[in-house]
Amino acid sequence: MPATQTQTYEVLIRETHLDSFGHMNNAVYLVLFEEARWDFITQNGYGLPKVRELQQGPIVLELNLKFKKEIRLREKIKITSRLVDYRRKIGHFRQEMAKEDGTVAAELEIAIGLFDLRTRRLIDPTPDWKRAIGLFPSSDKPL
Repeated sequence: MPATQTQTYEVLIRETHLDSFGHMNNAVYLVLFEEARWDFITQNGYGLPKVRELQQGPIVLELNLKFKKEIRLREKIKITSRLVDYRRKIGHFRQEMAKEDGTVAAELEIAIGLFDLRTRRLIDPTPDWKRAIGLFPSSDKPL
């Protein structure tokens, strides 16, 4: 597979991220991982305006989230995202959420695709989509 890009997204955990136990709510993990993925593709030229223009955008097909360490109020976390592979119409992303000391707090493996909003079907990845998700032919460089 051609070279892929890794992207980093940083977040400070706020009061609204917490559950009644005083640590980050399980649903918030998915929200923050999604924020990181949107930041990734937006930085690579495929943000929401592009999705609306082309009527093609990302869709989540499957996910596996592992909670490893609790995250608490006012901790700074770093989410790294990278494409693992893309075969035919389905790609796999790996994301890690790490604490400031580098301890991995959560891992997410996710299957994604490019969804055509007109036909309501998965489509083959376009060159713009490949660039957006960090997949570059070996001779190309990231934007």
